[in-house]
Amino acid sequence: MRTNLDFSPFYRSSIGFDRIFTLLENASPPQNADNWPPYDIAKHGEDTYRIVLAVAGFDEDELTITHEPNMLVIEGAKTENDEAQYLHHGLALRPFVRRFELADHVTIVRAKLENGLLIIDLKKEIPEEMKPRRIAINVDTGKKAESKRIENAAA
Repeated sequence: MRTNLDFSPFYRSSIGFDRIFTLLENASPPQNADNWPPYDIAKHGEDTYRIVLAVAGFDEDELTITHEPNMLVIEGAKTENDEAQYLHHGLALRPFVRRFELADHVTIVRAKLENGLLIIDLKKEIPEEMKPRRIAINVDTGKKAESKRIENAAA
């Protein structure tokens, strides 16, 4: 199911945002999507984020976290225990794959498993050469142009 928004006016004045428009067009979740395991995404600061997944019953060696370009993939697969004969099996310990789209320059700071929760801290770190900077206008050809970095509040 696609969204009914028309992004064509944005294409006239923005360059290099094709990926974002594609993400927005395909933002609606597919029908019959698996919502397991439940998770939270929290913003803790200007550029810091935290993802928390409820993975009770999984050990560290049964979870895999992979950071691909602009994608965080979390997989869980429980090792089989053939010794147990269940009279009732109500725990959802099925394998899962959860994918999160990441913006450019988002890095994983740390991941930890605590009380059945997988906690992943992320940070957006823009390289110094990509931060806004002031460009001096050189009127006199004899003077050398100087560039100054613009502070976040001034940008």
